[in-house]
Amino acid sequence: MATAEITAPPVREDHSPDVTVTDPALVGRAVKAAALGNAMEWFDFGVYSYIAVTLGKVFFPSGSPTVQLLSTFGAFAAAFLVRPLGGLVFGPLGDRVGRQKVLALTMIMMAAGTFAIGLIPSYGAIGVGAPLLLLAARLVQGFSTGGEYAGASTFIAEYAPDKRRGFLGSWLEFGTLAGYIGGAGLVTLMTALLPAEDLLSWGWRIPFLIAGPMGLVGLYLRMRLEETPAFAAEARRAGTAGTERPRVPLREMVTGQWRALLLCVGLVLVFNVTDYMLLSYMPSYLTSELEYDETHGLLVVLGVMALMMIVQPFAGALTDRVGRRPVIAAGCAGFLFLSVPALLLIRQGGLPAIALGMGALGLLLVCFTAAMPSALPALFPTRVRYGSLSIGFNVSVSLFGGTTPLVVTALIGATGNLMMPAYYMMAAAVVGGFAVWRMSESAGRPLPGSAPSVAPR
Repeated sequence: MATAEITAPPVREDHSPDVTVTDPALVGRAVKAAALGNAMEWFDFGVYSYIAVTLGKVFFPSGSPTVQLLSTFGAFAAAFLVRPLGGLVFGPLGDRVGRQKVLALTMIMMAAGTFAIGLIPSYGAIGVGAPLLLLAARLVQGFSTGGEYAGASTFIAEYAPDKRRGFLGSWLEFGTLAGYIGGAGLVTLMTALLPAEDLLSWGWRIPFLIAGPMGLVGLYLRMRLEETPAFAAEARRAGTAGTERPRVPLREMVTGQWRALLLCVGLVLVFNVTDYMLLSYMPSYLTSELEYDETHGLLVVLGVMALMMIVQPFAGALTDRVGRRPVIAAGCAGFLFLSVPALLLIRQGGLPAIALGMGALGLLLVCFTAAMPSALPALFPTRVRYGSLSIGFNVSVSLFGGTTPLVVTALIGATGNLMMPAYYMMAAAVVGGFAVWRMSESAGRPLPGSAPSVAPR
C-alpha cells in the first residue's frame, strides 16, 4: 500500500549532523494535538464512570442496584479486552506508515464510538438489543484506543527536546485530566440541574453526543501535523522515504523486546490500577458502597482532578531535573504505605475527611501521570517503539487497569470488606516498585535508536 511521502518537520542542524534542533512551534502543535485526543478519550471515561448508575438503569434493568452497576462496569471492562487487538493493529501500522496517519485514524474511531452510544435506544424500547449495541460501541472505542495512548506518547516523545521531554510529555496527561473533568463536570451539572426522570429518559445522551464535534476538531489538528523527526530519520535510514517502511515482524516487537515489555507491563499496571481506581471507580464507591451524597461525591473527585491538573506540569518538569525513576518510585512507595490511611479517611465520611483522603491519593497519582508519558516510550527503540509500546501498554491496561472497577466491585460484594480498594492499590504498588527498580533512567538522554534532540539556542 503506497502512502504519502514521509517528510520530517523543518529542523536546523547543529554543529553535528546527528543532532536535531527542534522547532518550538511544531513541538507545541504536536503536544496540543496529542493531548486533545487523550482528552476526548477520557471525556468518554469521565462521562461513563460518573453516569454509570443511570446507564445501569437504562441498559440493564434489574431489581438489584449492585447487579446494574456490575453490568455497566462489565460493558466498560469489555472494551479493554479488545485493546490489545487494537494495539496489535495500530502499533505495527504506526511503525510502518507513520505516527501521524494512525493517530488521525484512531481519533475518527474514538469519536464515532462515543457518539454512537448517545444514539442507542433504551432497553425499554428495543429490549436486549440495547445492551448489545452498547457493548458494540464500547468495543469500537476499545479497539481504537488500543493505538491512541502509545501513539500519542510516542508522538510527543519523538518531537520533544531530550531535556524537556518530561515537561512536554506531562501535557498528555494534562489532557487526560481536562477531558475527564469536562465529562465528569458535565454529568455533575446535569445531575444537579435535571430531574431524575429527565436524566434517565434523555439527559444521559447529551455528553456522548458532544463527542462528534470534539472528534472533528481533533481530527483537523492531527491532519495538520507532520511526521516526527525520529520516524522520518528512521525511514531515511531504511531507504524507504517516500513509501511505507518495511513491515517489522511481530516476533521482533515481542520476543526481541521481552525485557522492556515486562517493564512496560509492570509500570503500566501500577499507573492504571491507581488511575482507574481514583478517577473511574471512586465516584461509584462513594455513592454505592458508602452511601455518600452523589452530587457532593462527584464534586470532591472533580476538585481532586483540578488539583492534579495544577500540579501536573510542575511534576513533569521535576522529572526532567531529578529523573523519571525517583518520581515513579515515590508514587509506588506512597500508594504502598498511604492507601489504607487514605481510604480510612474517606470511609469516615464528611467532606473534609473525604477531600483529604482523595487529595492524598490524587497527588500520589501525579507521580505516575507526570512521568509515564516520557518514561514508557524511552523503553523501546524507534524502529519498534509504537508497536512494542502499544502491545505492552494495552495488555497491561486490559488485564489490570480497565478491569479495576469490575474486580474491586466484585471483591467487595464477595467479601463485604470495604477496604479492598486500598489492598488492590497496595498490590499494584509492589509490582510497580519492582519495575521501576529494574528500569534505566532516561531523563535528559536521547530516545533509543534516535539522534540527540535539543531546543534551539
